[in-house]
Amino acid sequence: MTQRSILAGRTPNVVIRAGGDVRVEGRDSDRVLADTESRWGLKVERRSESEIGRARAKVGDRVLFDVRLNVRNPLKKESLGEVIEVQIGGSGQVHVPRSSNVKVYTGKNAEVQDIQGSVTVYAGLDARVRGVHTLVLVSAGGSLDFECEQVAGDDVKFTAGRDLRCHIRNLTDARVMVDDLGGYWEGIIGEGRTKIRLKAGGDVTLVTDQVITGQPPYDVIGKVERPNAASSENS
Repeated sequence: MTQRSILAGRTPNVVIRAGGDVRVEGRDSDRVLADTESRWGLKVERRSESEIGRARAKVGDRVLFDVRLNVRNPLKKESLGEVIEVQIGGSGQVHVPRSSNVKVYTGKNAEVQDIQGSVTVYAGLDARVRGVHTLVLVSAGGSLDFECEQVAGDDVKFTAGRDLRCHIRNLTDARVMVDDLGGYWEGIIGEGRTKIRLKAGGDVTLVTDQVITGQPPYDVIGKVERPNAASSENS
C-alpha cells in the first residue's frame, strides 16, 4: 500500500482526483492522509490557487482529460490561497480535516462523509454523500444518494444518470424542481426562495419532513419520504 500525508491546517481547500473509486472522510486532524493499493500512483501536493487553471473534455458527465495550467497575474501580488491536491491513479481513500472544503473528481464511484465544510463531487459512476454540512454540487453518471445540512447558493442543481435520493436537512424555504423517469414536477416548501433542481435518468426520491405544495397545472408531487423512514431503509 502506498501512503502519503501532508500538513494542511484545520480548514484547508482540498482537491481530490481519482481514476477509480475514492472514499473521502473527515476526521479531527490537521493533516491530509491518502492511501491506495493501486499501482497507478499517488501524489499529494500543496499548490497555489493562482497557479492552477483547468481545462476538461467531457462526454456527458465523464471527464476524459484534465489539464492544469500555470496562470499568473503579474499585477496581483497577494496569493489567492493554497490548495492541497491529491492525485490517485486508481482507487484509494483520503482522510481530510473535518472542516475542509473538498472537491472530488473521480472516474468511478465516490463516497464522501463527515465534512463540516463545503463539498463538490463529480463521479463517473455512483456517488454517496453523508454527514456533510454544505453541498455545492454533485453530478453522478450512475446513482446519487446524498444527505447534507444545507446547500450553497439560492439556485443549485444535482444530477444523476440513474436514481437520485436527496435529503437536505435545512430545507424550509425552497422550490423543488424534479425531472426524472416519471416526468417533470414542482413543489413549494415555505415561500420557495431557494431553487433545488433534481434531474435523474431514473427515479428521484425527496426526503423531507416539510409540507410540499404541488404546482399548477396538475399539482403533481413525486416520491417523497419522511426522514425516519429513509434512515430505517438505509441503516
